[in-house]
Amino acid sequence: MAGPMRESPASRSAAKLRKLGGVGLMLAILIALWQAVHMLVGADALSSPWSTLLKLAGMLAGGELTAHIAATAAALAYALALSIVGGVALGLLLGAHRLTGAVAEPILLNLYSIPKVTLYPLVLLVFGLGLSAKVAFGVMHGLAPIAIFTMNAIRQLRPVYLRTAKTLHMPWPQTLRHVLLPAILPELASGLQLGFALTLLGVLIGEMFASQRGLGYVIVNAMNLGDTATVMAVALLLTLCAVSCNALFIVWGRRLRQG
Repeated sequence: MAGPMRESPASRSAAKLRKLGGVGLMLAILIALWQAVHMLVGADALSSPWSTLLKLAGMLAGGELTAHIAATAAALAYALALSIVGGVALGLLLGAHRLTGAVAEPILLNLYSIPKVTLYPLVLLVFGLGLSAKVAFGVMHGLAPIAIFTMNAIRQLRPVYLRTAKTLHMPWPQTLRHVLLPAILPELASGLQLGFALTLLGVLIGEMFASQRGLGYVIVNAMNLGDTATVMAVALLLTLCAVSCNALFIVWGRRLRQG
């Protein structure tokens, strides 16, 4: 029996063009809706797409956002690193022991469902104002999803992998590095994608409550001053960064599943 036919380079190129066309159409629709809402509510409530883009370009060229971008990037890097390390470690622990995972999973889900705003005073009391509080806010949002995805990936792991490692008398560190992590990486990529988005959200909220630097602080300060153009410009910058990173995670996840 003949094997499945592989796609030709021409068909793959056509598929990519169709995807790009779909993305372009979606962007055009969003920009048109943005412009329509701007014309409906006025510039005081919502700046136009073109004026927002010009405002963002001017702020970047003038260096107004350089220090704030650096502050947000540093807090996000620390929070994301802690979320990934802590979430993967917790997920591996809970996934490896089914009884522990079955007991801990609903507890973890219930704890994560608690509105984070109720914990902000406690976090501020413990960590104070500054980088540590922003990192704590980010970890609060990003750790649980990564742990849950990791735990589910371990549960869905084929038993033959662990049996083979046991037959070869592989030590646990080598089993973790060469068997478990490569096997769960495609599923883990989805958890990292969600964890990144929520960690960024937590860091921005932390900057709104507990910082005098960062893009979240810029947004809140501009809102207090009624500076709609700045709010929209920073929101556009964050949207572009989040969408770009999300696209990279999607591409990475697809490659892992295909390879």
